Amino acid sequence: MHIAFVASEAVPFSKTGGLADVVGALPRALAALGHQVSVYLPRYKQTKLSDPATVVRSITVPFDDRYRFSSVVSGGTQGGVRFYFVEYPEFFDRDALYGTPAGDYPDNAERFALFCRSVLEASKILGAPQIFHCHDWQSALVPVLLRTIYADDPAFRDVGTVFTIHNIGYQGLFPSDTLPLLMLPWDLFTMTKMEFFGQVNFLKGALTYSDFVTTVSKKYSQEIQTSEYGFGLEGVLRDRAATVTGILNGVDYDEWSPQTDKFTVAKYSIQDLSGKTKCKQDLLAAFGVKNADPKVPVIGIVSRFAAQKGFDLIAQIMDRLAREEMIVVALGAGDKSYEEMFVRLNKQFPNKIAVKIAYDNAIAHKIEAGADMFLMPSKYEPCGLNQIYSLKYGTVPIVRATGGLDDTIEPWDARSAKGTGFKFTEYTGEALLMTIKHALQAFRDQTSWQALMRNGMNKDFSWAASAREYGKVYDRVKQMRGTTHSAEKVLV
Repeated sequence: MHIAFVASEAVPFSKTGGLADVVGALPRALAALGHQVSVYLPRYKQTKLSDPATVVRSITVPFDDRYRFSSVVSGGTQGGVRFYFVEYPEFFDRDALYGTPAGDYPDNAERFALFCRSVLEASKILGAPQIFHCHDWQSALVPVLLRTIYADDPAFRDVGTVFTIHNIGYQGLFPSDTLPLLMLPWDLFTMTKMEFFGQVNFLKGALTYSDFVTTVSKKYSQEIQTSEYGFGLEGVLRDRAATVTGILNGVDYDEWSPQTDKFTVAKYSIQDLSGKTKCKQDLLAAFGVKNADPKVPVIGIVSRFAAQKGFDLIAQIMDRLAREEMIVVALGAGDKSYEEMFVRLNKQFPNKIAVKIAYDNAIAHKIEAGADMFLMPSKYEPCGLNQIYSLKYGTVPIVRATGGLDDTIEPWDARSAKGTGFKFTEYTGEALLMTIKHALQAFRDQTSWQALMRNGMNKDFSWAASAREYGKVYDRVKQMRGTTHSAEKVLV
């Protein structure tokens, strides 16, 4: 089957978060199963292409003020996957993908509308797929356009759409006059289509018009159909619950494995854990923690600093946590208040709490390899990847039981020696502190702890199983589209 991915980022070309990891890895896993896979991305300033070739010279995209003309370049084939890039320097040749520290770019609606229209027009020349698989709000106009403006285009008559929500908290909300600006019909501005409390909601449009909706874990697919986690779209999702499912993200063990990690000072495996001690020493040195007792547990954090990630809970307990026998190393950036919190705590407890305010892939790998535990107390977490990386590195996760964190981590039971980590349910600082203390206590029995480490290292969350699940969804959508068209022929 020919599947075309449409997304705003993918490794190794562009990245701000886990979306890029998924779009970089899942197409390769699908190609390995025999599918023909193309990936469409914007060509950003940070996109490095070794030998780009223009494959579509000019695409006319109408806006209400003027026409704009984009082009498409080929990025070649990697892992059996063909990559295409929509080129329009005025929109995409910028320092960041979506905005500056001051906020989102004010023309994001225009930027990603041009991207979506360009993908559809280019695919008519390069080959229309059987399935467009779209990801997050930046690609949400593809299913909307297909079922409205392009509804009668013979090139797309049999094309189905799958839409994956990576984080429903980001929806693409814009003023109502965005619709005429993008030359979209006003009848989309209704409660059953794209209207959302007086604004245009791109994500809602995709949820309304896609053939099938997936998200990145089973638990999260259930959570987003509730008022607590649905961000106002829970009703839309409940209305079409029969075509909503959760498929857990996989991870790329070629990049994230203690046996092959190019960023770590030593390698280790489930058979020989000795290299982890060297990784721990190297990690502490990288964070400037001196004269640390190697027997003291290290808790790692790699995260965007935001309330969603549970940093409000961490703020509540850090002063008390610092009294425990442990060291926290944190890597991340985000909300200024949490960045300042970690800087303050580092000054207050210089040998207990260390921080680097940055996004640094090499340091992230060092934390996964060198820490004893990994902390993810998220308020909500669609899937999460770091807890899965941590399992492979024998770095025991401490998580809140939400979304993919709940799906991937099994609570440790020392009596039966079963489980892979520590979980808490109640979203409070006290519950978090109690769970960390439980983990610190368990760490004291190193024989039992190594059994816990190996339980996690034995887990396999590679992409192959997830790719097969997506294949089943594509088959179902293809069947749905065929049924729809048969009904249309009967009506004619």
